[in-house]
Amino acid sequence: MSSVYVAIMAGGIGSRFWPQSRTAKPKQFLDILNTGKTLIQLTYDRFLQIVPKENIYVVTNHEYDALVKEQLPDLTDSQILKEPVRRNTAPCIAYACDKIYSKDKNATIIVVPSDHLILKEIDYLEVIKKCVDFVSNNGYLLTIGLKPTKPSTGYGYIQYIEEGDSRDGVYKVKTFTEKPTLDIAKTFMQSGDFLWNSGMFVWKAKTLLEATRKYLPEIAEAFKDGAQYYDTPAEENFIREAYYQCTNISIDYGIMEKADNVYTVPAEFGWSDVGSWDSLYEVYEHDYLGNAVAGKSVKIYDSAHNMIMVPDNKLVVLQGLDGYCVIDTNDVLLICQKEKEQEIKQITVDLKVADLDQYL
Repeated sequence: MSSVYVAIMAGGIGSRFWPQSRTAKPKQFLDILNTGKTLIQLTYDRFLQIVPKENIYVVTNHEYDALVKEQLPDLTDSQILKEPVRRNTAPCIAYACDKIYSKDKNATIIVVPSDHLILKEIDYLEVIKKCVDFVSNNGYLLTIGLKPTKPSTGYGYIQYIEEGDSRDGVYKVKTFTEKPTLDIAKTFMQSGDFLWNSGMFVWKAKTLLEATRKYLPEIAEAFKDGAQYYDTPAEENFIREAYYQCTNISIDYGIMEKADNVYTVPAEFGWSDVGSWDSLYEVYEHDYLGNAVAGKSVKIYDSAHNMIMVPDNKLVVLQGLDGYCVIDTNDVLLICQKEKEQEIKQITVDLKVADLDQYL
């Protein structure tokens, strides 16, 4: 797989995971699963099993350059693509694909977030290989879809066409729907032809760049002269100017929802985006009352179904709580209902307005 590359997206803040995830050290750089490795390290190690280390790239905000180097010391400077500002996933992916394409015109690129949990790695890598094989000789954009386990309102959905359009388990995408209401999510579940949008993609670099020129011409224009600057001292300035020309838009809105050559692979491999406290609660071990606890000195009375993460050196006593998140980082204590955790993102906005940036 010498012409197969991986672009790991690692520039996000993870605001729904506040207060553990902070601007200075967001969740991809944290060992929130208590495995001894951070999420980005787990992602990197996963792909070392199928591609050479020199083919793995990380796209991140320039603020996290030192963190990436510290946690992934085998990466060279050329493999760390530093974004000067956050412009969502479309510019991020265009940058990675354009730089890799400048080195290898036959490149196939696997694009993945840095902060997802994969419990069944063997199954996952088999799906990845299947995707690589599918796009190797055609001009398709392939997205990995996850079979939903509940009517979640926190994920986007992919509708696919099953009858007559299957290509060895790969299906034509009909529609994308971004984060529906609960009633609509229940309808999607009942229909059986909707998948969660995992945010993981596989395509030829050439195919993605052609789609960018067609659907996001201003982004394509911003990167069109990149080949002469990549891996030179001028790359940083070039990228800074390019990013300020780019629209702030996701790859889903910018390309995937518009293109007519999009396919999906329905998959199951023990996936979680670990995007919120409730999703972390679901993958943690629970006590007999359904409490998930990270912390050595936690005493629980008449409490159930809580997500608790506190420092080992702090005694925390819970009494009479059901379905809450209790997150203590020493300087911040968050207590909120799990079912209302989507409001955490708004809390971080309110803190910024109140000039409490030191807690973000």
